[in-house]
Amino acid sequence: MDRSERASQAVRKTPLHDRHAALGAKIAPFAGYLMPIHYRTGQIEEHRAVRTRAGLFDVSHMGEFDITGPGAAALLDRLTPSRISALEPGRARYTAFTTDTGGFVDDILVYRVGEERFLVVVNAANRNKDRDWVESRLDGHRAEFSDRSDDYALLALQGPESREILAPLASGFDARALRSYRVAEGRVAGRPALVSRTGYTGEIGFEIFLDPGDAGAVWDALLESGSDRGLLPAGLGARDTLRLEAALPLYGHDIDESTNVLEAGLEFIVDWDKDDFVGKSALLDARSGPLAKRRIGFAVEGRGIARAGQEIYWEGRSAGNVTSGSWSPTLERAIGMGYLPPAAAEPGTGIEIDIRGRRVGARVVELPFYRRPRRRRT
Repeated sequence: MDRSERASQAVRKTPLHDRHAALGAKIAPFAGYLMPIHYRTGQIEEHRAVRTRAGLFDVSHMGEFDITGPGAAALLDRLTPSRISALEPGRARYTAFTTDTGGFVDDILVYRVGEERFLVVVNAANRNKDRDWVESRLDGHRAEFSDRSDDYALLALQGPESREILAPLASGFDARALRSYRVAEGRVAGRPALVSRTGYTGEIGFEIFLDPGDAGAVWDALLESGSDRGLLPAGLGARDTLRLEAALPLYGHDIDESTNVLEAGLEFIVDWDKDDFVGKSALLDARSGPLAKRRIGFAVEGRGIARAGQEIYWEGRSAGNVTSGSWSPTLERAIGMGYLPPAAAEPGTGIEIDIRGRRVGARVVELPFYRRPRRRRT
């Protein structure tokens, strides 16, 4: 067996792989899985469908951990800067596993699905690292840990029409009444499901946890339910541009172990008055002094699209790097995020991006780039 054959065997398929292929998806390796990047409709149309109607994503590559037992809440209080013990059953919270220096082991979603049971969703590329990190910190806590990633398929139905698409298929919970960061157990298209009002697009949406064997039937039922509401299957390409417009960080690009929570602009995940947690001392030090850098958004004013890794210049000097960049289908201009010294991070500041050896003008702007129109129900 040659190297290419071994690499091919190492890449896994989601339970929906054959359906993606039948829909004409461009499929490429991502975080150890063969994932749809876009379908025949194209990435821009998929992006616009989510903003104006709805899109359906296969995100079964994500990792899922179960943390259970009488000490589960205390363990998560220790491992994250958030007061997870205050989370009521049926609610979810965005937070992070933090390093001793206040950086990111990973950014995560925690769902309290029972008094003593938590479901933790981690980034696909970090599954093994996160598992080892949590397991090494179990001692002294009355909690049990289980990597359940292979036991779930995960679909994300996102967009302003998502409620009306899901509602006819839902039983045991009211999809129209489920509020942001709430989670419910019930059935979707007759199949057992855990459904949360969460997502990674900046739109109203749902994430649906299923047995892998049920994923195909639910995928088909959702596409059928949404056929008269403009629902499109959407790939990771649109997911990336949607999250960028919403200024949602991507691990390994916008956040990592070398960037602390405050520099990333995510102080809202920190409950400062709770007991000690991993990285608290370092974050208190960072809070009391000037930050070395801040995450910023920028809009390109010249020609070109900024990409991760490109240098940012301020007042003629290299001052930082682009961490994410793309064309924005909603704003119809090139946008990006990166890190700059606080003095250069104020909206309106003129900067330059080195795009393929040419410095192109850009301007710091407020984040997020896009905020969905507010409606009475959230």
